[in-house]
Amino acid sequence: MAAIDAQFYWMSAKIPNGFLLLYAFDGLPTNLERAIDEFVARARNCPALTIRVEDGSPLTYPRWVTTTVDTDRIVRHDEDTWDGCLREATKLVGEELDCRRMPWRMHLFGPVRSVPGTVGRSTVAVMQFAHALCDGPRALAMCAWLFGRNTPVADVSNESTGFLPWRALEATRAHRRRVKETNAGLLPSAIGPRPAVSTNVHPAGERFARTLIRHRAQLGDRTATVATLSAISGALSSHLCDEAESLAAEVTMAKPGVPHAHNHFANVTVGLYPGLSREARLEKIAADLRNARRRSEHVAVRAADRAFAATPAPLLRWGISLFDPEAQPSYVAGHTVVSSLHRGRADLTFGDAPVLLTAVHLALSPAMGLVHGVWGIGDTVTVTVHAAESAIPDIDEYMARLDSEL
Repeated sequence: MAAIDAQFYWMSAKIPNGFLLLYAFDGLPTNLERAIDEFVARARNCPALTIRVEDGSPLTYPRWVTTTVDTDRIVRHDEDTWDGCLREATKLVGEELDCRRMPWRMHLFGPVRSVPGTVGRSTVAVMQFAHALCDGPRALAMCAWLFGRNTPVADVSNESTGFLPWRALEATRAHRRRVKETNAGLLPSAIGPRPAVSTNVHPAGERFARTLIRHRAQLGDRTATVATLSAISGALSSHLCDEAESLAAEVTMAKPGVPHAHNHFANVTVGLYPGLSREARLEKIAADLRNARRRSEHVAVRAADRAFAATPAPLLRWGISLFDPEAQPSYVAGHTVVSSLHRGRADLTFGDAPVLLTAVHLALSPAMGLVHGVWGIGDTVTVTVHAAESAIPDIDEYMARLDSEL
């Protein structure tokens, strides 16, 4: 197991970090049992889905080993409404899977009433993943395979980790080069941490999951990510009022290059600029994302990744053991987390039921009580919100603001 994947695995014992991918399908499969059998058969034919963790000696990293996939990977639920499915999702996202047994499973709901954009009954499949198994793009590839797309899940390229002191020296040199280029104006500056606000307080109270649906054309000529970040700026600044001056979001971004681990992404800070006009805000947000992409392509990022990958397992275990999930930071990378991914054509099916929409629900963390998502498939974009009552006391009022801003 790569060091970054092991970090997610070991950290999950302190903070649940798994996530859910939700797919709603139009109608019910003509033959549900056959659809389930086909789903299991496709899982068995995907090496990325037929592994589990074997964690032996504390002196070594855990290993991925081959395992079987049986129908116990599918959990059936009786909930028959869309709102009920979302309520169940808020419970499931806090339930960490035991990767030594199964790092993924599927929760099946149906028939479900009142799925957005439908008037009849629907099927809802909620895929639950341990973060050690995959990041967002890899999870999407797994789900695309399971739901009928014939593109195999790419293998992860193994890489020699090397000797930590040498890798650390390389990373130090590359970091100094990045600082020099930043100071000379050749590379955009990174956005620094911001003072924590009420959304960064340890999550407490009830948990809420909500969705808003848009046709892609409704979001204008900017990317769906930029348009939604701008809408979040308006809604969140109205909620935070006096705390909103330096509002920022922590945005997940895929790293460039060939993945050498199951997790190949980073979080970047993007300003939300609530005091600007809508057009000026859209431009500034888009510029922040472009600049973050440029910085992610610098050799210093790859050098730091190689140094981390060379960390001895006992050292990483020790470092994680020191993490205090109850500590509250004074400064944070963002006041909400925003993840955004497009899943391509709307060509997925469960049995013979075609896909309607898709969404992801991410776990909250000790310093983050509010997360958003932007999830596209075909021309449908789903904006998701997962919040704790301590961060958003009136979720319906907040969703009304976000709906209006979108």
